[in-house]
Amino acid sequence: MSSHAGHGHPEAHATARTHGHAHGPSGDPGTEFDWDVMGPMLERNAELSLAQYEEAARWLAALPAAPEVRRVLDVGSGPGVVTCLLAEVFPGAEVVAVDPAPVLLERTRDRARRRGVGDRVRTLEAELPQDAARLGEADLIWAGNSLHHIGDQRAALATFAALLRPGGRVVLVEGGLPMRRLPRDIGLGRPGLEARMDAAAATRFERMRSELPDAKRETEDWNALFSAVGLTPRGTRSFLLDLPAPLAPAAREHVIATVSREREVFGELLDGEDRAVLDRLLDPEDPAGLHRRADVHLLTARTVHVGGTARTARTVRAEG
Repeated sequence: MSSHAGHGHPEAHATARTHGHAHGPSGDPGTEFDWDVMGPMLERNAELSLAQYEEAARWLAALPAAPEVRRVLDVGSGPGVVTCLLAEVFPGAEVVAVDPAPVLLERTRDRARRRGVGDRVRTLEAELPQDAARLGEADLIWAGNSLHHIGDQRAALATFAALLRPGGRVVLVEGGLPMRRLPRDIGLGRPGLEARMDAAAATRFERMRSELPDAKRETEDWNALFSAVGLTPRGTRSFLLDLPAPLAPAAREHVIATVSREREVFGELLDGEDRAVLDRLLDPEDPAGLHRRADVHLLTARTVHVGGTARTARTVRAEG
């Protein structure tokens, strides 16, 4: 499981829409990205969504009967943007970044030092589900767009539940709303380009899921899955990222990079007219392209689902 999707690199998995991040440019399992090249982009991209994740983390910390958080597992941590955020939101906790890519774990350590949380951030090179026994127990397990990269999601969630201390929480960042970066009618080709890209991304995602070891289909009712593995649903909320036009240079670069990756990962699933439009959008010299358009924006939402264990009777009496 290489989760380079939700928090550490929301869209470099070409984007959170393409789900090409666990695999190589063709989308084939076993073909790895060059993380030395991708790492800086992933970190920059994740920083654009930092306000979303900060709001989500602070909502999580304020939930009723939230436990004292002493140890956090960030599963599929990428370059550690959310890892460091969790260390800041939970100042009494050790936070463990779990990822199979050593280069991204090194970026996590560097970021933790820069953010002043290096003494509480640890890294663990691990591939799930096979390395689950190495994770250790936790009060909070954060899985940002990573569970769907494990073939048997129910079994993985049951493993997470077994690692929780009394009163602990599993947090899944899964779902939300498709990213929008352009108007429905951009004056090129047929209107509705991004809707067709969503359909192509969904087809690519299903192919990715089907190729995973031990892949099992699950209805994406995360609260029902929490209940199925013995966790109690504790809340669900969505968090908006709304960057209107005109975009700042970093956000525009992010949009260009994600559209470029989408063109590469699932362009063959689009027709020739749409591919030609994407090529124009990616041409830095084209007045109608993403580099020059005044109407480029960034709008999306991420949904956070929380499930928890019961506190022990002794803990309840002590708090009462």
